Amino acid sequence: MNLIIDGLHITTSPGKSLLELVRELHLDEASLAKRPLAAKIAGEVFTLNYIPQRESDAQAERPSMRRAMAASGGRVRLLRYSDSAGKDCYIRTAQFVLFLALRQLWPEMHTKMNCTLGSTVYFQVEPGFGFSAAALKQRVRELVDRDIPLLRRRVPLQEAAHRFTAQHQTDKARLLAWRTVDYFDEYAYGDFADYYYGEMMPSTGYLRIWDIHPADGGFLLVCPDDRDPDACAKIPSMPNFFSVFSEGERWCSLMECETVADLNDLTGSGKIRELIRVNEALHEKRFAQVADMVCHRGARAVMIAGPSSSGKTTSAHRLATQLRVHGKQPVLMSLDDYYIDRDKIAPGPDGKLDLEHINTIDTALFRSHLESLLLGREVELPSFNFLTGRREWKGHQLRLQDTSVIIVEGLHGLNPAMLPDHVEPRLIFRMYVSPLLPLNLDDHNRIPTSYLRLLRRTVRDYETRGSSVQRTLSMWESVQRGERRWIFPYQENADVIFNSSTLYELAVLKKHIFPLLTQVQPEDECYDQVRNIVKILNYVQSADVDDEIPPTSLVREFIGGNSFYRK
Repeated sequence: MNLIIDGLHITTSPGKSLLELVRELHLDEASLAKRPLAAKIAGEVFTLNYIPQRESDAQAERPSMRRAMAASGGRVRLLRYSDSAGKDCYIRTAQFVLFLALRQLWPEMHTKMNCTLGSTVYFQVEPGFGFSAAALKQRVRELVDRDIPLLRRRVPLQEAAHRFTAQHQTDKARLLAWRTVDYFDEYAYGDFADYYYGEMMPSTGYLRIWDIHPADGGFLLVCPDDRDPDACAKIPSMPNFFSVFSEGERWCSLMECETVADLNDLTGSGKIRELIRVNEALHEKRFAQVADMVCHRGARAVMIAGPSSSGKTTSAHRLATQLRVHGKQPVLMSLDDYYIDRDKIAPGPDGKLDLEHINTIDTALFRSHLESLLLGREVELPSFNFLTGRREWKGHQLRLQDTSVIIVEGLHGLNPAMLPDHVEPRLIFRMYVSPLLPLNLDDHNRIPTSYLRLLRRTVRDYETRGSSVQRTLSMWESVQRGERRWIFPYQENADVIFNSSTLYELAVLKKHIFPLLTQVQPEDECYDQVRNIVKILNYVQSADVDDEIPPTSLVREFIGGNSFYRK
């Protein structure tokens, strides 16, 4: 079989892995920034332990070939840490080694993967077992030095469930009860087995850049720096962000909905309707508290920022409603109206327009308008026409009244470049909105915040913009790059961080999105992203409870029926 690996031609032989071929081509590197971690063939991601041509295939009269390999024409693209799929493989491998080390050192101790803080991951450990971050770090180092091969195996589903139960991993055993096939794929070493819902690196020896630091109630895994993968990332100071995650976990415990298995139980019993009502009441209470904070300070402008599909627009409307309770006159503005004309934006190195870049916003004009409004002057507000790609002036004049409060929402709302120099800081209130979902798949597998946002965006783009799953997913990596550069560095500057997630929405979104996902084929470039979504949604029981969701709910921004958008 002839292959083309990163543009280099090579002939493989039966039984030879991609890793062996990579080494034959001298593409293996000591530097993590350059080292191949996995491979992408058509739309699928493969471990480097994958064997393109098996011995049995070579001897068969009609040798079989993976659909992805046939679709790619033998072309293989190697994935490195700079690729999101390559980074995911690295993190999964780190999870396996960490939980293996924890099992060897403290076999009875319960550990939970809690949340991601920048390029670090926080793990919570059960007290009373003499946990030591230093001892864990030493054992992880030993496992890395052994360079243990990471090979996946398939076992009967009941066998896996019984073993997890015997090892006190009841969360994982309960999750498997919702699996629709009678087998389970896992990675194993000795008597330890686990799975992290995606490909891993070839062996533990690939895990070279990492660190472990003690933290309150557990420890931090420090991952490689995104810009310099050959060095560990700096540990961020994110007390506000962590506090919001912790608050979400407390509500998970209160509502008895900490894992997907818990959510499924609530769906099956019909108690998901109560979960919806309590979630929506919590959001309303929080919006009321934010309005109290704005009024108590005497702020005249609220800047709302957050990543894609976090619910910024609905949040702006719901905050406006709560401000009216205080007798205020909210004025809604969008940073999108301050876009520079498309033909005046210089393309990036790839020849494309980076619409996430702050240089696409006329920051000087916005600062001038905001300052003038806060000083009591009248200004004419612009309106951006997305069809023509140009800013328009339609005579929209605005002067604030004594009771007016401006609410500005947009990608760059917390960027200091948007704030006037000569305005009292107390007059501007900063709010960061993001769906920080505290629900775990199981104790060893959290559901990333970006996963929920991607589901929301995919459903919304299809329902309201007629955009295919493939188109939405093709833009996602670029969207995330923009978020890492222009949003996340400023989130701790917010006066308040609003968690816009709801514990019930995975069960609701599944009904809307699952039919769309089945249309994506293995040869599609986004197939691996879809497969990762499906792996998690396969465990989620769909809930037909749209009638219980209020018309002002943040979830309505994505599934439709939001009353704020009715004309």
